[in-house]
Order: sequence, then C-alpha cells, then structure tokens
Amino acid sequence: MTDQYYNMREVIEPLWHIVELAKQAMLDCGVDPLVVPIRGGTDGSRLSAMGLPTPNLSVGMHNFHSKLEFACLEQMQSAVRVLLELARLWSREKPRRRGR
Repeated sequence: MTDQYYNMREVIEPLWHIVELAKQAMLDCGVDPLVVPIRGGTDGSRLSAMGLPTPNLSVGMHNFHSKLEFACLEQMQSAVRVLLELARLWSREKPRRRGR
C-alpha cells in the first residue's frame, strides 16, 4: 500500500494567510467567501504534499464526478476575477518563511 491522497490541512494550516488572502480577493470582487474544511482535491492534495500549498478555490463547477456535473459560465468568470485579484494581493505581500 502507498500513500497517494494526502490531507492538505497540515500544509495549509501553518500558512493560513494564503486562505485569508483568497478570502480578501473574494470580498474585493463582491463574492461572499465560504470556507469549508475538505480533505482536498486530487491536484491540490498532491501539490500541497509536494510543498506547494494549494487551497481549493471555486471554479464554478457543481456536482463533481457525477452524471449531473456542470459548470456555470458566470461563476467561472467570477473565479477568474478572483484569481486576478488574488495575484494582485499576493504581489503586494512581504515574503514569509514557511510555518510563520
């Protein structure tokens, strides 16, 4: 047996400011942030385990991995605005060392 799906919490929690930045980007774009602890998506889980903290952000998709899966264009556009705002906020951050 080998590990292949890691819990992101132990990587993200010491760097909680990245979640706060994402929340601020959402607020700046008129999106109400909803922080819900989840185990993590496959990509975010793997990237986090490899040392790149990757919290999940909304991309406008619903009913993942089901026959009823769909994506909402308006929510996808909103997600792009949030990501651009997050990049702007991130560029103004002072460098932080891991674990602080």
